[in-house]
Amino acid sequence: VVNQLVKPNAYRPAFARRFASTKEKLVAPPMVYISGEEMTKYTMQLILEKWIAPYVNTSEWEYYDLSCKARDDTEDKVLHDAVDAGSRIGAIFKEPTITPTAVQQELLGLKKAWGSPNGAMRRGWNGITISRDTIHIDGIKLGFEKPVFFERHAVGGEYGAGWSKCGAGKLVTTFLPDDDKTKAFVVDSRTLKDTENVAVVYHNPLDNVPDLAHHFFTRCLNAGIVPYVVTKKTVFKWQEGFWTIMKDVFDRDYKEKYTEAGLLDQCGGELQHLISDAATMQIIRWTKGGFGMAAHNYDGDMLTDEVAQVHRSPGFITSNLIGKREDGAMIKEYEASHGTVADLWHAHLRGEETSMNPLGMVEAVIGAMEHSAFLAAKTPDAARFSSFEEIEFFTQSLRTALHDAFRSGHGTRDMSGPSGLTTEAFIANVADRLNVLLDPDAAAAAAAAAAASETDTAIELAQPDPRFRRNYNVDKNAVVELFAEYDEDGDGSICIQEFESMLVKLGVAPMLKEKSKSVEDELDIAP
Repeated sequence: VVNQLVKPNAYRPAFARRFASTKEKLVAPPMVYISGEEMTKYTMQLILEKWIAPYVNTSEWEYYDLSCKARDDTEDKVLHDAVDAGSRIGAIFKEPTITPTAVQQELLGLKKAWGSPNGAMRRGWNGITISRDTIHIDGIKLGFEKPVFFERHAVGGEYGAGWSKCGAGKLVTTFLPDDDKTKAFVVDSRTLKDTENVAVVYHNPLDNVPDLAHHFFTRCLNAGIVPYVVTKKTVFKWQEGFWTIMKDVFDRDYKEKYTEAGLLDQCGGELQHLISDAATMQIIRWTKGGFGMAAHNYDGDMLTDEVAQVHRSPGFITSNLIGKREDGAMIKEYEASHGTVADLWHAHLRGEETSMNPLGMVEAVIGAMEHSAFLAAKTPDAARFSSFEEIEFFTQSLRTALHDAFRSGHGTRDMSGPSGLTTEAFIANVADRLNVLLDPDAAAAAAAAAAASETDTAIELAQPDPRFRRNYNVDKNAVVELFAEYDEDGDGSICIQEFESMLVKLGVAPMLKEKSKSVEDELDIAP
């Protein structure tokens, strides 16, 4: 298959000749590979076998099995071992894993319903932020036209909350300082009158917010997109500190650069704050993309789910945990934003055809491989491994082969419809394309075959029909009722005035900006 949309790469000719002439594999630097289960594990096994193993020696990778059974058999020691390895190596790829419910505990015969591994990873790797970005394929409109970046504070908030049921009485939260100079004080004291209550305590660490800010503002500046900081500080006054730190870092280290790049022209020349309520609406409205948001842990979790839905599905955004070692080196863990895809796994077990789209997982593998090469280049052992440029040549070739398959109509069924390829056929198709990119002789043969083929046609680039999605489950009767509600004159069509009325009622109508108001004033929504 001819790759018609290969991007120029300064290293391509030399590296391609190396692959073709010596057939020598690249030597990948150390990396932690965390395996999961179900359909995503099966698909990744195929990818490792067909796309990576033929070209890359991965003997330096360390593998950890975080399946429910492995965690159960080792009393979760495997999780702690994986966290320790991630801290030591600094580059991690993780397949989707299962956090078992009580029902799954019984079905799998587990000793207990083991909790999510995410908390242990974020603590063990000094988690700063979870970067979730939209994935784009040149020539195919998925959702947002330009990239959208999101930083979710990786620690604090409801996820680490302590709680207890309690009755009527007095609830006092007291701070006891570690040092002798600060006196203990009461954070909150209240009287509970109900006979049934739930008391919840959590905190938001702020020491690593400057690191989050530098990571966020650097990425947005390099990508040429506009940053926003999201909180609910108008109501939750304790969120003011997050905004203050972010703005201080921006004004001191980035404002001048953003101004020179023209990225603040539509923002009054200042970093803008968005109330979280308003951010939910802007994500729907700003479909052209080109913006970034940074938020607290919980808000980031909710808002990135919305970003994923606008951009087709969770399979089309990344999920990268960014942490920091004591020596200052960045720890980066890469994974897909979706789960183990249990429905396709059960279909596979029944012997049925499946069509699993691995885009998010492949982007994660690429990210982990490139970060491992970046870290290795700074070590005394760098000469033992392939250079960063060589690893990047391979990963960019893999991305090109993957994207070309989608662009040429040889994608999975969520993208190409009923004529799309099965899981196994898609893996084989991309493997052929990758071989063409890495072997000039194969490329020449493929070009000759395409030229002689009467069935060879130009690539048609389009927006995939959302009905192809595996989980597409629209209530058509409800759609008919909703259409009738906005078809005010009942003529079976919606004119521009009716369409405008519909957008206003749904709260997604684009609004004109008043120059006298800041973006925050315009977007503030009462609680």
